[in-house]
Amino acid sequence: MITIQGLEFFKIKRTFHEACVENIEQEILVQLNKEKIGEKVFPGAEVAITAGSRGISRIPEILSIIIAYFKKLGARPFVVPSMGSHGGATAEGQIEVLESLGIKEDTIGAPIRSSMDVIEIGKTNYGCPVFMDKIAFNSDAIFIVNRVKVHTRFKADHESGLLKMISVGLGKKQGCSLMHENGLYPVIRDAALVALSKAPIIGGLGIVENSMKKIAKLAVARTEHMKRLDAELLVLEKSLLPSLPVDEIDLLVVAEMGKNISGTGMDTNVIGRVSSSCMSDNEKPRIKKIVVLDLHNASHGNALGMGLADIITRRFYEKIDFRATYENVIAANVLERAKMPVVQETDEEALSLGLKLSISPTDPVPKVVCIKNTLELSEMIVSRPVLSELEAKGCTDLSPEKREFVFDENGAIHVGEMWFS
Repeated sequence: MITIQGLEFFKIKRTFHEACVENIEQEILVQLNKEKIGEKVFPGAEVAITAGSRGISRIPEILSIIIAYFKKLGARPFVVPSMGSHGGATAEGQIEVLESLGIKEDTIGAPIRSSMDVIEIGKTNYGCPVFMDKIAFNSDAIFIVNRVKVHTRFKADHESGLLKMISVGLGKKQGCSLMHENGLYPVIRDAALVALSKAPIIGGLGIVENSMKKIAKLAVARTEHMKRLDAELLVLEKSLLPSLPVDEIDLLVVAEMGKNISGTGMDTNVIGRVSSSCMSDNEKPRIKKIVVLDLHNASHGNALGMGLADIITRRFYEKIDFRATYENVIAANVLERAKMPVVQETDEEALSLGLKLSISPTDPVPKVVCIKNTLELSEMIVSRPVLSELEAKGCTDLSPEKREFVFDENGAIHVGEMWFS
Protein backbone atom coordinates (compact mmCIF):
# COMPACT_ATOMS: atom_id res chain seq x y z
CA MET A 1 0.00 0.00 0.00
CA ILE A 2 1.06 3.52 -0.66
CA THR A 3 -0.64 6.70 0.11
CA ILE A 4 -0.88 9.84 -1.96
CA GLN A 5 -2.11 12.62 0.28
CA GLY A 6 -3.32 9.98 2.74
CA LEU A 7 -5.24 7.88 0.20
CA GLU A 8 -5.24 4.11 -0.01
CA PHE A 9 -5.44 2.53 -3.46
CA PHE A 10 -6.50 -0.91 -4.55
CA LYS A 11 -6.37 -2.84 -7.79
CA ILE A 12 -9.71 -4.51 -8.46
CA LYS A 13 -10.90 -6.99 -11.06
CA ARG A 14 -14.41 -7.13 -12.45
CA THR A 15 -15.64 -10.34 -14.00
CA PHE A 16 -17.81 -10.12 -17.09
CA HIS A 17 -19.51 -13.38 -18.01
CA GLU A 18 -19.92 -12.89 -21.74
CA ALA A 19 -19.75 -15.28 -24.64
CA CYS A 20 -17.02 -14.91 -27.22
CA VAL A 21 -16.25 -16.46 -30.59
CA GLU A 22 -13.40 -18.92 -30.12
CA ASN A 23 -12.78 -20.02 -33.72
CA ILE A 24 -13.13 -16.84 -35.75
CA GLU A 25 -12.00 -18.41 -39.04
CA GLN A 26 -14.65 -21.09 -38.83
CA GLU A 27 -17.35 -18.58 -37.91
CA ILE A 28 -16.44 -16.11 -40.67
CA LEU A 29 -16.42 -18.85 -43.31
CA VAL A 30 -19.74 -20.21 -42.06
CA GLN A 31 -21.25 -16.74 -42.30
CA LEU A 32 -19.81 -16.01 -45.76
CA ASN A 33 -21.05 -19.32 -47.12
CA LYS A 34 -24.46 -19.01 -45.47
CA GLU A 35 -25.00 -15.66 -47.16
CA LYS A 36 -23.57 -17.02 -50.44
CA ILE A 37 -21.21 -14.05 -50.82
CA GLY A 38 -19.18 -16.08 -53.28
CA GLU A 39 -22.00 -15.85 -55.80
CA LYS A 40 -21.37 -12.10 -56.00
CA VAL A 41 -17.84 -12.34 -57.46
CA PHE A 42 -16.28 -13.84 -60.55
CA PRO A 43 -12.77 -15.16 -61.20
CA GLY A 44 -10.37 -12.25 -61.65
CA ALA A 45 -12.72 -9.76 -59.97
CA GLU A 46 -11.05 -6.99 -57.99
CA VAL A 47 -12.61 -6.92 -54.52
CA ALA A 48 -12.05 -3.89 -52.27
CA ILE A 49 -12.17 -4.75 -48.56
CA THR A 50 -12.51 -1.90 -46.07
CA ALA A 51 -10.22 -1.35 -43.09
CA GLY A 52 -10.71 1.46 -40.59
CA SER A 53 -8.58 3.21 -37.99
CA ARG A 54 -9.99 1.58 -34.84
CA GLY A 55 -8.14 -0.98 -32.75
CA ILE A 56 -10.54 -3.86 -33.41
CA SER A 57 -9.72 -7.17 -31.76
CA ARG A 58 -7.85 -9.55 -34.12
CA ILE A 59 -8.51 -7.32 -37.13
CA PRO A 60 -5.41 -8.38 -39.15
CA GLU A 61 -6.48 -12.01 -38.74
CA ILE A 62 -10.07 -11.21 -39.70
CA LEU A 63 -8.97 -9.41 -42.85
CA SER A 64 -6.57 -12.20 -43.83
CA ILE A 65 -9.39 -14.78 -43.50
CA ILE A 66 -11.67 -12.73 -45.76
CA ILE A 67 -8.86 -12.12 -48.24
CA ALA A 68 -8.06 -15.86 -48.39
CA TYR A 69 -11.76 -16.59 -48.97
CA PHE A 70 -11.93 -14.29 -52.01
CA LYS A 71 -8.61 -15.57 -53.34
CA LYS A 72 -9.96 -19.12 -53.21
CA LEU A 73 -12.79 -17.95 -55.46
CA GLY A 74 -10.25 -16.72 -57.97
CA ALA A 75 -10.80 -13.05 -57.15
CA ARG A 76 -8.12 -10.40 -56.56
CA PRO A 77 -8.84 -8.84 -53.17
CA PHE A 78 -7.15 -5.72 -51.82
CA VAL A 79 -7.61 -3.48 -48.79
CA VAL A 80 -8.75 0.12 -49.04
CA PRO A 81 -8.23 2.41 -46.00
CA SER A 82 -11.70 3.57 -44.95
CA MET A 83 -11.32 6.14 -42.20
CA GLY A 84 -12.63 9.49 -43.40
CA SER A 85 -10.09 12.18 -42.58
CA HIS A 86 -7.93 10.20 -40.17
CA GLY A 87 -4.22 9.77 -40.79
CA GLY A 88 -3.85 13.50 -41.37
CA ALA A 89 -6.22 13.19 -44.35
CA THR A 90 -3.40 11.87 -46.55
CA ALA A 91 -3.03 8.59 -48.42
CA GLU A 92 0.34 7.94 -46.79
CA GLY A 93 -0.98 8.78 -43.34
CA GLN A 94 -3.85 6.33 -43.69
CA ILE A 95 -1.46 3.53 -44.62
CA GLU A 96 0.59 4.36 -41.51
CA VAL A 97 -2.53 4.11 -39.36
CA LEU A 98 -3.29 0.65 -40.76
CA GLU A 99 0.30 -0.47 -40.25
CA SER A 100 0.15 0.58 -36.60
CA LEU A 101 -2.82 -1.78 -36.22
CA GLY A 102 -0.88 -4.68 -37.73
CA ILE A 103 -2.58 -4.34 -41.13
CA LYS A 104 0.26 -4.70 -43.63
CA GLU A 105 0.46 -6.33 -47.02
CA ASP A 106 2.69 -9.13 -45.75
CA THR A 107 0.43 -9.88 -42.75
CA ILE A 108 -2.92 -9.88 -44.54
CA GLY A 109 -1.83 -11.34 -47.86
CA ALA A 110 -3.11 -8.58 -50.12
CA PRO A 111 -2.09 -5.12 -51.33
CA ILE A 112 -3.29 -1.91 -49.69
CA ARG A 113 -4.44 0.76 -52.12
CA SER A 114 -4.67 4.15 -50.48
CA SER A 115 -5.91 7.37 -52.03
CA MET A 116 -7.90 10.39 -50.93
CA ASP A 117 -9.53 10.74 -54.36
CA VAL A 118 -13.30 10.41 -54.29
CA ILE A 119 -16.16 10.38 -56.74
CA GLU A 120 -19.67 11.74 -56.21
CA ILE A 121 -22.06 8.84 -56.67
CA GLY A 122 -25.41 10.46 -55.87
CA LYS A 123 -27.37 12.60 -53.44
CA THR A 124 -29.59 11.89 -50.48
CA ASN A 125 -33.28 12.84 -50.57
CA TYR A 126 -32.31 16.12 -48.87
CA GLY A 127 -29.68 16.93 -51.48
CA CYS A 128 -26.51 16.01 -49.60
CA PRO A 129 -23.84 14.74 -52.03
CA VAL A 130 -22.57 11.22 -51.41
CA PHE A 131 -18.86 10.62 -52.00
CA MET A 132 -16.94 7.36 -52.19
CA ASP A 133 -13.30 6.37 -52.46
CA LYS A 134 -12.59 6.31 -56.20
CA ILE A 135 -10.50 3.14 -56.10
CA ALA A 136 -13.19 1.24 -54.21
CA PHE A 137 -16.02 2.50 -56.40
CA ASN A 138 -14.19 1.48 -59.59
CA SER A 139 -13.49 -2.03 -58.32
CA ASP A 140 -15.67 -4.99 -59.28
CA ALA A 141 -16.92 -5.52 -55.74
CA ILE A 142 -16.70 -3.91 -52.28
CA PHE A 143 -16.91 -5.87 -49.04
CA ILE A 144 -17.45 -3.84 -45.86
CA VAL A 145 -15.72 -4.84 -42.63
CA ASN A 146 -16.27 -2.89 -39.42
CA ARG A 147 -16.98 -3.13 -35.74
CA VAL A 148 -20.49 -2.10 -34.71
CA LYS A 149 -20.37 0.23 -31.72
CA VAL A 150 -22.27 3.04 -30.06
CA HIS A 151 -21.38 6.50 -31.33
CA THR A 152 -19.85 9.16 -29.13
CA ARG A 153 -22.15 12.00 -30.24
CA PHE A 154 -25.63 10.68 -30.99
CA LYS A 155 -28.05 7.81 -30.29
CA ALA A 156 -30.00 6.16 -33.10
CA ASP A 157 -30.77 2.82 -34.75
CA HIS A 158 -27.51 3.09 -36.70
CA GLU A 159 -24.45 4.59 -35.06
CA SER A 160 -20.82 3.56 -35.59
CA GLY A 161 -20.96 0.44 -37.73
CA LEU A 162 -21.38 -0.86 -41.25
CA LEU A 163 -23.42 2.06 -42.58
CA LYS A 164 -21.05 4.62 -41.09
CA MET A 165 -18.09 2.81 -42.64
CA ILE A 166 -19.75 3.26 -46.03
CA SER A 167 -20.75 6.92 -45.79
CA VAL A 168 -17.97 8.31 -43.57
CA GLY A 169 -15.09 5.84 -43.87
CA LEU A 170 -15.25 5.33 -47.63
CA GLY A 171 -16.29 8.97 -48.08
CA LYS A 172 -12.76 10.04 -47.16
CA LYS A 173 -12.22 13.67 -46.11
CA GLN A 174 -14.97 15.15 -48.31
CA GLY A 175 -17.59 12.61 -47.34
CA CYS A 176 -16.63 12.72 -43.68
CA SER A 177 -16.85 16.53 -43.61
CA LEU A 178 -20.27 16.53 -45.28
CA MET A 179 -21.66 13.94 -42.89
CA HIS A 180 -20.58 16.00 -39.89
CA GLU A 181 -21.73 19.29 -41.42
CA ASN A 182 -25.18 17.75 -41.87
CA GLY A 183 -25.45 16.57 -38.28
CA LEU A 184 -24.30 12.95 -38.72
CA TYR A 185 -27.69 11.32 -38.26
CA PRO A 186 -29.77 10.49 -40.24
CA VAL A 187 -27.49 11.62 -43.08
CA ILE A 188 -24.92 8.84 -42.49
CA ARG A 189 -27.72 6.31 -42.86
CA ASP A 190 -29.24 7.99 -45.90
CA ALA A 191 -25.87 8.41 -47.63
CA ALA A 192 -25.04 4.76 -46.96
CA LEU A 193 -28.34 3.68 -48.49
CA VAL A 194 -27.52 5.70 -51.61
CA ALA A 195 -24.12 4.02 -51.78
CA LEU A 196 -25.65 0.57 -51.30
CA SER A 197 -27.81 1.23 -54.36
CA LYS A 198 -25.10 2.83 -56.52
CA ALA A 199 -21.75 1.23 -55.58
CA PRO A 200 -20.69 -2.39 -56.18
CA ILE A 201 -21.09 -3.30 -52.50
CA ILE A 202 -21.74 -7.05 -52.23
CA GLY A 203 -22.08 -7.35 -48.47
CA GLY A 204 -20.28 -6.87 -45.21
CA LEU A 205 -19.04 -8.37 -41.96
CA GLY A 206 -20.16 -6.80 -38.68
CA ILE A 207 -18.04 -7.33 -35.57
CA VAL A 208 -19.25 -6.93 -31.98
CA GLU A 209 -16.82 -6.96 -29.06
CA ASN A 210 -17.66 -7.73 -25.45
CA SER A 211 -16.54 -5.93 -22.29
CA MET A 212 -13.26 -7.87 -22.30
CA LYS A 213 -12.53 -6.63 -25.86
CA LYS A 214 -12.97 -10.13 -27.20
CA ILE A 215 -15.13 -10.89 -30.21
CA ALA A 216 -18.69 -11.58 -29.07
CA LYS A 217 -20.29 -11.97 -32.49
CA LEU A 218 -19.42 -12.06 -36.18
CA ALA A 219 -22.20 -11.74 -38.75
CA VAL A 220 -22.28 -11.35 -42.53
CA ALA A 221 -25.07 -9.80 -44.59
CA ARG A 222 -25.60 -9.35 -48.30
CA THR A 223 -26.17 -5.82 -49.59
CA GLU A 224 -29.95 -5.88 -49.21
CA HIS A 225 -29.73 -6.95 -45.54
CA MET A 226 -26.89 -4.75 -44.30
CA LYS A 227 -29.15 -2.06 -42.87
CA ARG A 228 -31.00 -4.64 -40.79
CA LEU A 229 -27.81 -6.34 -39.59
CA ASP A 230 -26.25 -3.02 -38.62
CA ALA A 231 -29.23 -2.22 -36.38
CA GLU A 232 -29.40 -5.70 -34.85
CA LEU A 233 -25.72 -5.78 -33.95
CA LEU A 234 -25.96 -2.33 -32.35
CA VAL A 235 -28.65 -3.61 -29.98
CA LEU A 236 -26.34 -6.43 -28.94
CA GLU A 237 -23.37 -4.09 -28.55
CA LYS A 238 -25.33 -1.75 -26.28
CA SER A 239 -26.16 -4.67 -24.00
CA LEU A 240 -22.43 -5.44 -23.67
CA LEU A 241 -21.18 -1.87 -23.27
CA PRO A 242 -18.68 -1.67 -20.37
CA SER A 243 -18.92 1.10 -17.82
CA LEU A 244 -17.09 2.62 -14.90
CA PRO A 245 -17.91 0.98 -11.56
CA VAL A 246 -19.57 3.97 -9.84
CA ASP A 247 -21.61 6.97 -11.01
CA GLU A 248 -19.98 9.67 -8.86
CA ILE A 249 -16.22 10.08 -9.38
CA ASP A 250 -14.07 12.92 -8.11
CA LEU A 251 -11.00 12.09 -10.19
CA LEU A 252 -10.63 9.78 -13.19
CA VAL A 253 -7.07 8.99 -14.23
CA VAL A 254 -6.72 7.61 -17.77
CA ALA A 255 -3.33 6.09 -18.58
CA GLU A 256 -3.75 6.42 -22.36
CA MET A 257 -6.16 7.74 -24.95
CA GLY A 258 -6.11 7.77 -28.73
CA LYS A 259 -8.02 7.37 -31.98
CA ASN A 260 -7.25 3.66 -32.01
CA ILE A 261 -9.17 3.39 -28.73
CA SER A 262 -12.16 5.59 -29.54
CA GLY A 263 -13.18 8.14 -32.14
CA THR A 264 -12.97 10.70 -29.34
CA GLY A 265 -9.78 9.31 -27.82
CA MET A 266 -11.79 8.42 -24.74
CA ASP A 267 -15.22 6.86 -25.26
CA THR A 268 -17.81 9.42 -24.17
CA ASN A 269 -20.23 6.57 -23.48
CA VAL A 270 -17.82 5.60 -20.69
CA ILE A 271 -16.72 8.98 -19.31
CA GLY A 272 -20.03 10.78 -19.85
CA ARG A 273 -18.60 14.01 -21.27
CA VAL A 274 -20.42 13.99 -24.57
CA SER A 275 -19.95 17.55 -25.78
CA SER A 276 -17.62 19.26 -23.34
CA SER A 277 -15.98 18.90 -19.95
CA CYS A 278 -19.02 20.52 -18.33
CA MET A 279 -21.40 18.09 -16.66
CA SER A 280 -25.15 18.14 -17.07
CA ASP A 281 -27.51 17.32 -14.22
CA ASN A 282 -28.51 13.95 -15.67
CA GLU A 283 -25.09 12.88 -16.92
CA LYS A 284 -23.70 9.58 -15.70
CA PRO A 285 -21.07 9.01 -14.66
CA ARG A 286 -20.45 12.42 -13.13
CA ILE A 287 -16.70 13.04 -13.10
CA LYS A 288 -15.29 16.21 -11.57
CA LYS A 289 -11.79 16.05 -13.04
CA ILE A 290 -10.08 13.88 -15.68
CA VAL A 291 -6.32 13.44 -15.93
CA VAL A 292 -4.86 11.76 -19.04
CA LEU A 293 -1.23 10.67 -18.83
CA ASP A 294 -0.36 9.66 -22.38
CA LEU A 295 -1.40 9.67 -26.03
CA HIS A 296 -1.21 6.19 -27.55
CA ASN A 297 1.46 5.84 -30.24
CA ALA A 298 -1.05 4.20 -32.58
CA SER A 299 -3.01 7.47 -32.60
CA HIS A 300 -0.16 8.99 -34.65
CA GLY A 301 -0.40 12.29 -32.83
CA ASN A 302 -4.14 12.71 -33.38
CA ALA A 303 -5.27 14.05 -30.02
CA LEU A 304 -8.95 14.61 -30.82
CA GLY A 305 -10.71 14.25 -27.48
CA MET A 306 -8.08 15.96 -25.37
CA GLY A 307 -10.61 18.77 -24.88
CA LEU A 308 -12.62 16.31 -22.77
CA ALA A 309 -9.73 16.10 -20.29
CA ASP A 310 -8.82 18.66 -17.65
CA ILE A 311 -5.14 17.85 -17.20
CA ILE A 312 -2.51 16.17 -19.40
CA THR A 313 1.21 15.56 -19.05
CA ARG A 314 4.11 17.09 -20.94
CA ARG A 315 4.71 13.63 -22.46
CA PHE A 316 1.19 13.71 -23.92
CA TYR A 317 1.59 17.27 -25.19
CA GLU A 318 4.83 16.52 -27.02
CA LYS A 319 3.16 13.68 -28.95
CA ILE A 320 0.40 15.88 -30.37
CA ASP A 321 0.37 16.31 -34.13
CA PHE A 322 -1.69 19.48 -34.34
CA ARG A 323 -2.15 19.22 -38.10
CA ALA A 324 -3.64 15.72 -37.86
CA THR A 325 -5.73 16.70 -34.84
CA TYR A 326 -7.11 19.84 -36.44
CA GLU A 327 -7.82 18.07 -39.75
CA ASN A 328 -9.97 15.63 -37.79
CA VAL A 329 -11.82 18.09 -35.54
CA ILE A 330 -12.52 20.48 -38.42
CA ALA A 331 -13.82 17.66 -40.61
CA ALA A 332 -15.93 16.41 -37.70
CA ASN A 333 -17.01 19.95 -36.68
CA VAL A 334 -16.09 19.31 -33.03
CA LEU A 335 -13.52 22.02 -32.38
CA GLU A 336 -14.07 21.91 -28.62
CA ARG A 337 -12.64 18.41 -28.51
CA ALA A 338 -9.21 19.76 -29.47
CA LYS A 339 -9.05 22.46 -26.78
CA MET A 340 -5.87 22.33 -24.74
CA PRO A 341 -6.13 21.00 -21.16
CA VAL A 342 -3.78 22.20 -18.42
CA VAL A 343 -0.33 20.69 -19.02
CA GLN A 344 1.72 19.35 -16.11
CA GLU A 345 5.34 18.32 -16.47
CA THR A 346 5.13 14.80 -15.03
CA ASP A 347 2.69 12.05 -14.10
CA GLU A 348 3.29 12.87 -10.45
CA GLU A 349 2.47 16.56 -10.92
CA ALA A 350 -0.61 15.75 -13.02
CA LEU A 351 -1.95 13.34 -10.40
CA SER A 352 -1.17 15.71 -7.55
CA LEU A 353 -3.01 18.58 -9.23
CA GLY A 354 -5.96 16.35 -10.07
CA LEU A 355 -6.22 15.17 -6.48
CA LYS A 356 -5.90 18.70 -5.14
CA LEU A 357 -8.74 19.95 -7.34
CA SER A 358 -11.01 16.99 -6.60
CA ILE A 359 -10.94 17.34 -2.83
CA SER A 360 -13.54 19.49 -1.11
CA PRO A 361 -14.21 20.40 2.54
CA THR A 362 -17.26 18.13 2.52
CA ASP A 363 -15.41 15.27 0.76
CA PRO A 364 -11.81 15.27 2.00
CA VAL A 365 -11.26 11.68 0.80
CA PRO A 366 -12.01 11.67 -2.93
CA LYS A 367 -13.41 8.88 -5.07
CA VAL A 368 -10.59 8.11 -7.50
CA VAL A 369 -10.71 5.65 -10.40
CA CYS A 370 -7.64 4.90 -12.54
CA ILE A 371 -8.05 3.01 -15.82
CA LYS A 372 -5.70 1.99 -18.62
CA ASN A 373 -8.10 3.30 -21.29
CA THR A 374 -11.84 3.39 -21.95
CA LEU A 375 -11.78 0.04 -23.77
CA GLU A 376 -10.18 -2.02 -21.01
CA LEU A 377 -12.32 -1.78 -17.90
CA SER A 378 -12.05 -5.20 -16.27
CA GLU A 379 -9.08 -4.10 -14.14
CA MET A 380 -8.55 -0.72 -12.53
CA ILE A 381 -7.14 1.08 -9.52
CA VAL A 382 -9.60 2.69 -7.11
CA SER A 383 -9.40 4.64 -3.89
CA ARG A 384 -10.81 3.31 -0.62
CA PRO A 385 -14.18 5.17 -0.91
CA VAL A 386 -14.85 3.57 -4.33
CA LEU A 387 -13.96 0.09 -3.04
CA SER A 388 -16.22 0.60 -0.02
CA GLU A 389 -19.12 1.68 -2.24
CA LEU A 390 -18.74 -1.39 -4.44
CA GLU A 391 -18.57 -3.71 -1.46
CA ALA A 392 -21.68 -2.07 -0.01
CA LYS A 393 -23.46 -2.83 -3.30
CA GLY A 394 -22.68 -6.51 -2.85
CA CYS A 395 -19.76 -6.77 -5.26
CA THR A 396 -17.81 -9.62 -3.68
CA ASP A 397 -15.62 -10.85 -6.55
CA LEU A 398 -13.38 -7.78 -6.89
CA SER A 399 -10.19 -9.48 -5.57
CA PRO A 400 -8.83 -6.19 -4.18
CA GLU A 401 -5.05 -5.83 -3.89
CA LYS A 402 -3.36 -2.87 -2.27
CA ARG A 403 -1.28 -0.97 -4.81
CA GLU A 404 1.40 1.68 -4.71
CA PHE A 405 1.96 4.64 -6.94
CA VAL A 406 5.73 4.70 -7.34
CA PHE A 407 7.31 7.45 -9.40
CA ASP A 408 10.79 7.32 -10.91
CA GLU A 409 13.29 10.14 -10.73
CA ASN A 410 11.49 11.84 -13.63
CA GLY A 411 8.11 11.71 -11.91
CA ALA A 412 6.77 9.02 -14.28
CA ILE A 413 4.63 5.99 -13.41
CA HIS A 414 5.44 2.69 -15.08
CA VAL A 415 1.81 1.98 -15.94
CA GLY A 416 2.19 -1.56 -17.25
CA GLU A 417 4.40 -2.70 -14.39
CA MET A 418 2.82 -0.94 -11.44
CA TRP A 419 -0.86 -0.48 -12.22
CA PHE A 420 -2.12 -3.41 -14.19
CA SER A 421 0.49 -6.15 -13.73
